[in-house]
Amino acid sequence: MSLETMFDVAGKSVIVTGAAYGLGRAYAEIMAERGANVALFDLNQEQLDRTLSDIRETAPKGKVTGTVVDVTDRAALRAAFDATAKAQSGIDVVFANAGVDAGPGFLTPEGARNPEGQIDALDDAHWDKVIGVNLTSIYNTMKLAAQHMKQQDRGGAIIATSSIAAFYVDGIVGTPYMPAKAGVSHLVKQLAMELGRYQIRVNAICPGPFITNIAGGRMANVEDRQAFVRWSCLGRVAEADEIKPLALYLASNASSYVTGSQMVIDGGLILRPAQEIE
Repeated sequence: MSLETMFDVAGKSVIVTGAAYGLGRAYAEIMAERGANVALFDLNQEQLDRTLSDIRETAPKGKVTGTVVDVTDRAALRAAFDATAKAQSGIDVVFANAGVDAGPGFLTPEGARNPEGQIDALDDAHWDKVIGVNLTSIYNTMKLAAQHMKQQDRGGAIIATSSIAAFYVDGIVGTPYMPAKAGVSHLVKQLAMELGRYQIRVNAICPGPFITNIAGGRMANVEDRQAFVRWSCLGRVAEADEIKPLALYLASNASSYVTGSQMVIDGGLILRPAQEIE
């Protein structure tokens, strides 16, 4: 099998949740650029329309559609999956990506205590929202993906967006984000074990800091961005386009023997390199 064939996703039916912005948009772009039929799910109609327009201009090979859906609404998400499967003759690849802002941590980027982010002051509604979107909606999405893929009897690929926050804790990131992403990574391993017999591969992409709109474009904040830059082995944060090759790898037959994996893409931030004196 040639390298080109290994990475071929042309004609595959793909769903991306949280597809209007950031990493979800990057996933949708690379799939469409490579000729897949991509359904973009997002809650923001205005941004979704802009993203669809942009992708149709730059990736004419792939067919792209958009659906406004709340991933925490199980009935609405099921209807969106069913409609996509009918329109695209099944579902081959699902990116369970939708997520929300972590909120403030108990430390500021400079290392001072932040009263708003401490556990005794944490807003319960914020906890519920972060867990609901960043973990429960991933479960909702992966469950529906598995149901469709098992019925089709042709295997498939489920890719969840986790985080390096699944592996370590960080005082400047909101507390609910940590257990949510740890839960996503553990769920990926659990489902990989369960679904392997059906040739459904389940993997996680675990990004470090990328320049996206999540957290209100947090990486645009100089103090926040510099904190992550200091911890990166490469001395920078990433652009969303840099995640595309990994997304293509996991969606294609190039990763045909990969399941249950946690693919870290973080510029070495998780290593917390020693701070050298210049």
